[in-house]
Amino acid sequence: MTSRLWTGLQASALALAVIATAPAAGAQGLAGPYLAGSQADLRDDYLPASRYYDDAIRVASEDASLLNAAMVVNVIAGRLNRGLDMARRLEPVDGANQLVSLTLLAEALRDEDYAAARRMAEDPARQLNPMFAQLVEGWSRIGEGDFAGGVAVFEGMSGNAAVEIYGKVHLAYAHAFAGDFETAARILDGDDDSPLHVDRLTIATHLVSLSQIDRGSDALELVDRLLANGGADPQLEQMRERLLAGEALEFDQIARPADGAASAYAVLADALLREDALRLSLFYGRLATHIRPRYDQVTALIADILAEQRQYELAIATYEEVAPGSPWYIAAEIGRAAALDGAGRHDEAIEVLSKLSRERPDVISVHNALGDTLRNNEEFARAAEAYSRAVELIEEPAQQHWRLFYVRGISYERTDEWDKAEADFRTALELNPEQPNVLNYLGYSLVELRRNMDEALDMIERAVAQRPQDGYITDSLGWVYYRLDRFDEAVGPMERAVELEPVDPVINDHLGDVLWKVGRKMEARFQWRRALSFEPEEDEAVRIRRKLDAGLDKVLAEEAAIGEEKTAETASGN
Repeated sequence: MTSRLWTGLQASALALAVIATAPAAGAQGLAGPYLAGSQADLRDDYLPASRYYDDAIRVASEDASLLNAAMVVNVIAGRLNRGLDMARRLEPVDGANQLVSLTLLAEALRDEDYAAARRMAEDPARQLNPMFAQLVEGWSRIGEGDFAGGVAVFEGMSGNAAVEIYGKVHLAYAHAFAGDFETAARILDGDDDSPLHVDRLTIATHLVSLSQIDRGSDALELVDRLLANGGADPQLEQMRERLLAGEALEFDQIARPADGAASAYAVLADALLREDALRLSLFYGRLATHIRPRYDQVTALIADILAEQRQYELAIATYEEVAPGSPWYIAAEIGRAAALDGAGRHDEAIEVLSKLSRERPDVISVHNALGDTLRNNEEFARAAEAYSRAVELIEEPAQQHWRLFYVRGISYERTDEWDKAEADFRTALELNPEQPNVLNYLGYSLVELRRNMDEALDMIERAVAQRPQDGYITDSLGWVYYRLDRFDEAVGPMERAVELEPVDPVINDHLGDVLWKVGRKMEARFQWRRALSFEPEEDEAVRIRRKLDAGLDKVLAEEAAIGEEKTAETASGN
C-alpha cells in the first residue's frame, strides 16, 4: 500500500507534462490554475488546491493524473461529492487505482449497496489492503442478509496478530449488532483479565454487552477503572449513571452494517498516523465519515491531523462538526481552540476554552488547556488561576499530574511569585522525580537566583544525562558552571548547546559571556553579534549592545553598582 498520495516530485512532473501536451488554445488557460493548484497541494493547502484543480480540469478534463490529484485533495478537503465525480471519471481508465476503489467503495457502503461493496472488496484487482478488504467483505455479507457468511469471514482472519485481533473485534461487533451480547462479551473479555480493547468502539461495545447479560457489576467495575485512569469522560460518566441505576445499556454504536464497514476505514486511518502517511490517513478518515456522517471520533482525528499540518481554518471547520452532545465534544473544542490559537486568533481561542470551562467546570483537561493557551500568550496570572482550578479537582495527586504542577509553577515564576513556583516545581518532582524538564527549569531558576547552587547543578546534570540532545538543557549546564565561576568547564557544554540550537539568541549570548571569561574576547564579540541577529527580547538586545561597546566586565560592574544602589534604597526605606 502506498503511503504517499501525491508527492512534490510527481506534482512538478505532471505540471510539465500537462502543460506540454495541452492543446495550444488551452495551454495558457491550464498553466495558471494547474501550477497554483500544485503549489497549494505541496503545502497541504487542500481547499485552494481542490478549487485550482477544478479550474485546470475544465481545460484538461481527461488527464488521469490531474483527475487523480483532484480526487485526492477534494476528498481530504471534505468535498466528497466532487471527489466521487473524479473517481467515477477515473475508473474506466484506471480501474486498478486503489484510491479510486476506496472512494467508490465508500459510496456503495453509504448507499447500502452491499452487493456492489462485496464485489469490490473481493476483487484482487482493486489492490485493497487485505485486512481492510476482509473487514468490508464481512460487513457487506451481513448487509446482504448472510450473517453466517460475514461471521465466517471475521473468524477466518489470520496471518499476523493485528489481523487476528481485528477479526475478533469485528466478530464481537457483529454479534452485538445481532443482539448476541453473550458472545460479544466473551470475545471482548479477552484472556487473562486483559480486555480486548483496541479503541473507543470496543470499550463501548464491551460495556453494553456486559450490561445486557446481567453482568452490570462487571461493567460498572470496568467503567470505574477506565474513569480512574483517564479522568472525566462524559460518555463513560453517563454509562456509569445508568449502570448504577440498574439499566441495561443500548447498543447504538453500529446501527447498520455500513457503520461496521466505516470502522474498518477508521482502523486504517488510525494505523497510518505517521508523518509520511498523514494524507492517506486523512483520505481513509474522510471516507469513513462519508459512510457514517456522525462518526465524531474520526472527525476529531481528521481535524487533529489538519491542525498538525497547520491547515488551521480547515481544522477549525472540521472540529465544529462535532456536536455538543457528543462524547468527543470536549476534545474537539480543546482542539478547535488550539487551532484558533495556531491561526493567530488568540482571543477567540481563549473565549472558546473559557466558555467550555464554565460549561464543564468539573473537567481537569479543560482548565489545563485554558491554562496552556493563556500561558502561551503570556497571560501568566490568568494561566495560574486556570491551572489552580484544575489542581482543585485532583483528589490525590499522582504521577500523571506532575505536568499540571510544573506549568503552574512556570506561571507563578513568570509573575514573580517564586515561593509558590518553587513549591509547585518540588511537588512535580515528588510526583515524577527524574522529569528532565522540571529538573532543568527549577535548576536554572535557582542558578539565576544564586540559591542552592550545588543542588541546582545536580538537577541540571541529571536532566542533561536524560536529554543530551536538548540544547536548552545543555545550555543550563554551561550556565550553572558560569555562575559557579567554573568558566573553563562551561565552554564545552555551551558550545554544544549552540550546536544543538544554533539560532537561539539567549544560548548564543551565553556562549559569548563564557568565551569572554576565558579570554577568547574576539570570539565572544562574534557570538554576541550572532545573538543580536536572531532578534532577542529588547531588554536583552540593549544589554548585548552594551557588552559589544564596553565589554562584559564593565557591564557586570555597572549592574553590580545598580544592585547595591537598590539595596541601599530599600534599607533606607525609600
